[in-house]
Amino acid sequence: MENILEVKNLSMDFGGLRALDQVDIDIREREIVALIGPNGAGKTTFFNCITGIYDPSRGDVFVSPPGRKQKRINGLKPNLVTEIGLARTFQNIRLFSNMTVLENVMIGRHCRSHSRILGAVLRGRKTLDEEKQLVNISYEILEKIGLANFVNDLAKNLPYGAQRRLEIARAMATEPFLLLLDEPAAGMNPQETAELTELIFKIRDEEKISILLIEHDMKLVMSLSERIFVMDYGKKIAQGTPEEIKRNPAVIKAYLGEETDA
Repeated sequence: MENILEVKNLSMDFGGLRALDQVDIDIREREIVALIGPNGAGKTTFFNCITGIYDPSRGDVFVSPPGRKQKRINGLKPNLVTEIGLARTFQNIRLFSNMTVLENVMIGRHCRSHSRILGAVLRGRKTLDEEKQLVNISYEILEKIGLANFVNDLAKNLPYGAQRRLEIARAMATEPFLLLLDEPAAGMNPQETAELTELIFKIRDEEKISILLIEHDMKLVMSLSERIFVMDYGKKIAQGTPEEIKRNPAVIKAYLGEETDA
């Protein structure tokens, strides 16, 4: 199976602090991969570097969207990275709280829209048809995510777990080939986490989207992931299957051991 993401020797410096130090990671088509490590290990910085929020100090980020040529995306703005096919959620929920559930997904769909300012002003048939299609596609995504019953509710009025799912729905509206989830289970109760696990498998299997997630819930990580990358102090210290990671002494010392001591 071919790689859709290849990150080579990625480093990120903030003044005299090196937040990422020559990190190598790859993701294959239709694969669920986890990136784990203690707080401050550099996981979110890694996400920010490959989604255009930060321009890495060194290294390369290559993507190979299905059916297209490999492309280096270092230095591209976040909106261009999204257009290429990488979409993400954030550790802290970033919904438009005073807009409806449907409107939040429609905003995510904006990067696939062809209407321009003139079309919005003149309101011609082409623009109206595209708007109708936008609503229909956004509603279909909500059905897939299990939020169709909340379509006209304000985002801020959703239960916490549903807000997390809405972030995923909005990201999916961009038509990604790679979905990056930053601590999607944070703050969820066991029932919500179980529903999230089912949803992630559904996205991979039915939408054929690869998934990279940062997560501290080790039960979730071990049940979902085909491969796991482990970071500590900005460095990649291990990679492998869940079983290999469980037995890795460096991982036990740096991360899993902390969970045992807690």
